[in-house]
Amino acid sequence: MIDLDLDMRQYDCPFIDTTDDVDVAFSAVQWQLDTDAEKLETRLVARGESAGALDQGLRELRDHPNMRECYILSKRDDVAQIGTTIEQTNAMRAIQRNDGYITGPFRIEDGRERWHVGFDDDEAEDRTLAELERHNDYAVEDRDQFGPTTLFDLLENSDSARRLLEGCRSLTDTERETFEAASRNGYYETPRETTLDELADHFDISKTAVSMNLRRSERKILNAALGAIEELDDRGER
Repeated sequence: MIDLDLDMRQYDCPFIDTTDDVDVAFSAVQWQLDTDAEKLETRLVARGESAGALDQGLRELRDHPNMRECYILSKRDDVAQIGTTIEQTNAMRAIQRNDGYITGPFRIEDGRERWHVGFDDDEAEDRTLAELERHNDYAVEDRDQFGPTTLFDLLENSDSARRLLEGCRSLTDTERETFEAASRNGYYETPRETTLDELADHFDISKTAVSMNLRRSERKILNAALGAIEELDDRGER
């Protein structure tokens, strides 16, 4: 199996057009492509820069000519869960026609979309990319090729991977930004290349606040990692 990570700009996608005009982003939760009816049904999380931006983005999404249906499932402040049905785009048609398939959720922001697309062989990949190039703008960000053993391992340990992802997603924006800054600036190196005082200056908060944010983020990530390791150990004992 060949798995591509594509940075995509489709010129007939309602979500991309909307994020071009409004500070809103969309992340897919569930999707179903109906090739006979040439439509894509999705459940997405929409997040706006503000509650006003979210409302504006949803209005523009509903009014897009390629949007068949758009409805709100739940909404709070600047985040909403929505259901949509859109016309099949040129890129979707090209991937389906050349025996490709979607392998993971997609995210749309700032007029670009991150796609995860799979192929069974090089020829299908080459045909699809050549066709995509005619009507879309894309860049291959990453390419992996998995044999059956690797695929089996990935599927067998999907629960462990999910636990790690849930741990990462549980971080608040402040915890994630603090953790990332500490890691990038060498806080976890030996010897340390930055200090709590320097991180406090970077975020313009107290040393105590930085320390608390780091401790919370470390605890969440560590608990998720330990849980994943335990699941791997349990599976290995079976």
